[in-house]
Amino acid sequence: MHPNFILPMSESTGNAIGGFFSQWGFMLLMLAALVAMLVFTSMGNKKKQKQYKDMLDSLKPGSRVRTIGGIYGTVTSVKDDVVFVSVGPDKVRLVFTRQAIASIEDGPIEATLDGEIVDNSKK
Repeated sequence: MHPNFILPMSESTGNAIGGFFSQWGFMLLMLAALVAMLVFTSMGNKKKQKQYKDMLDSLKPGSRVRTIGGIYGTVTSVKDDVVFVSVGPDKVRLVFTRQAIASIEDGPIEATLDGEIVDNSKK
């Protein structure tokens, strides 16, 4: 069976289409791959941003947090964009913006000035 029977076109039209894809086909394929990568990357970033925003919105007094500087402490109060965190055995009170909080930690573990690790959940 002749291919023109399935999709009737003249030989010159077939040559023009074939010439177009032989010249631009690779470029179109690379462009499509680039667009797909951008879309998937964007979707992942939006999901992470939403999770981070939800985490910041859930900050409340008593939450154990880690700052972007690596300081571990307990939230004492939250006022608008300001978070007050108590740190160490002396409960030194530090002030951070919400964006300075990297994560909410699960474990109630705190280090003393001597370097000992204390589990505050047993108190």
